[in-house]
Amino acid sequence: MTERISEPMGVLLINKPKDWTSFDVCGKLRGMLHTKKIGHTGTLDPMATGVLPILVGKAARAADILPESGKQYRAHFKLGLDTDTQDITGKVLYEDSTPVTRAQLEEALDGFIGEYMQTPPMYSAVKVGGKKLYEYAREGREIKREPKRRYVDFITLESYDEAAREGVMSLSVSKGTYIRTLIADVAARLGTSGVMTALERTKANGFDISQCMTIEQAQALADEGRLYERLMPLSEIFGGLQKVRLSPKHTALYKNGVKLRPQQAGISGFDADSRYLIYSDDGQLISVAYIDVQKNELRALRNFY
Repeated sequence: MTERISEPMGVLLINKPKDWTSFDVCGKLRGMLHTKKIGHTGTLDPMATGVLPILVGKAARAADILPESGKQYRAHFKLGLDTDTQDITGKVLYEDSTPVTRAQLEEALDGFIGEYMQTPPMYSAVKVGGKKLYEYAREGREIKREPKRRYVDFITLESYDEAAREGVMSLSVSKGTYIRTLIADVAARLGTSGVMTALERTKANGFDISQCMTIEQAQALADEGRLYERLMPLSEIFGGLQKVRLSPKHTALYKNGVKLRPQQAGISGFDADSRYLIYSDDGQLISVAYIDVQKNELRALRNFY
């Protein structure tokens, strides 16, 4: 199904550079694309690099309804060191010389696979009392945080130098998991401390790092007036959602706010958890919708027209 749009809308895959915030990337792309309608699918710490899907145009409306998907990372770490930010950029709070063998480390890592209760770090954008935790941290205040349920799909220890107590791991985790906190928690289980020294997000929202372009590559395309050519259809980020194409009559009704019955949209065999990509009669993605089973009607979760 061809996705035609009246204005540029879609997903741009960027390899976020080190020392840039996700907001910095959005700001740069607003200038390149000459639009204010820019969003992203998940914040990366400034020291991190890697996959950052950018939502362009009306696609930015989808930021808070994206399907849950595990994110994959490649993380560098060092044991025997503790900082206030849980990464190498922070103020050193403590150092120790506790030896940790590769076998001990692998056993500890295995213990974190599956469900995992994680307390958000003070240096994070989590809000407590209407204020971000890092704002309290900068004031020197420690705020009580409630542990959050997270999930670790796998952890592979790629390399580890026992003498330097430094290594690299690859892992897949659920949304909202802080890798630096995970490293600190693993170290604590080993009776020592640990910090993250580098991080690359290698996969997010179903996209791989190999599909991403650098900021420099994006700028070169923008200079040629060709950056919009790299936009991927918004539908790509919704994975396997069923596509529904409306007739001209039902397209007009839907856009006017009329609640269609599933049968009018050609939908059958639905349940309360199903979501659909709704296309107009001319092939334009106009909505992500669901079925209100109690009222037997198609209801928009988010519209893009």
